[in-house]
Amino acid sequence: MRITRLFTDQPLASGTRVLLEGGAAKHLGRALRARIGDAVCLFNGDGHEFAAAVTGIDKQTVSLEVGTASAPDTESRIHTTLGLCLSKGDRFDWAIQKATELGIGAIAPLYSDRVDFIIPADRMEKRVAHWQQVVISACEQCGRATVPTIFHPTPLSDWVREQHTDIKLFLHHRETGTLPETRPSSIALLVGPEGGLSDIDRDHASDAGFIGVKLGPRVLRTETAPIVALAILGARWGDMGQS
Repeated sequence: MRITRLFTDQPLASGTRVLLEGGAAKHLGRALRARIGDAVCLFNGDGHEFAAAVTGIDKQTVSLEVGTASAPDTESRIHTTLGLCLSKGDRFDWAIQKATELGIGAIAPLYSDRVDFIIPADRMEKRVAHWQQVVISACEQCGRATVPTIFHPTPLSDWVREQHTDIKLFLHHRETGTLPETRPSSIALLVGPEGGLSDIDRDHASDAGFIGVKLGPRVLRTETAPIVALAILGARWGDMGQS
């Protein structure tokens, strides 16, 4: 039987008790109809997960006793930061969810030449919190115990200059660059919005040391391209396809 994994932002330590409230308690107590004694796996994003058992349930909260800690080997061997240009609808949510499943280390939402909207300042914290919950839910599902960081949206031109990783890549169907042979420990990956990176965006990236590469003969959508790229990088240098 699959054991439910739940994120909590509380400190976790063996032999202690925790009280879940809000969405986590509602999901465990109502949606999953948990009972006293049921096994649960808890994590708070520090790389460890803890066996736990339900000790109490009421309308608003669920209490658990925390048991043994472990450190699952579910993190990518390469820390990758994804600079993903913003897109409308649920495309951005879908892309960061799948990127989390593929082991992304951090995600930077970007404004670029072809991003034609701006998130209002009074809605920014709510939007970032929503993205963070998308990432947390993906971690609960895929077995990760480290939660990727979601940064506040920033201009592409600023972000590319701030990256100091071993390898810096941007995707475009007209580029001809190739991946280096040496395995990196860190990667910055830039993916454009609907319509792709403009010539101005590509110039900013190239000036900052990014290598332009393409993923094949077909033009991929903005939500598809990062997933394909991360799978390729994972197969080449990371843990994809390895036992």
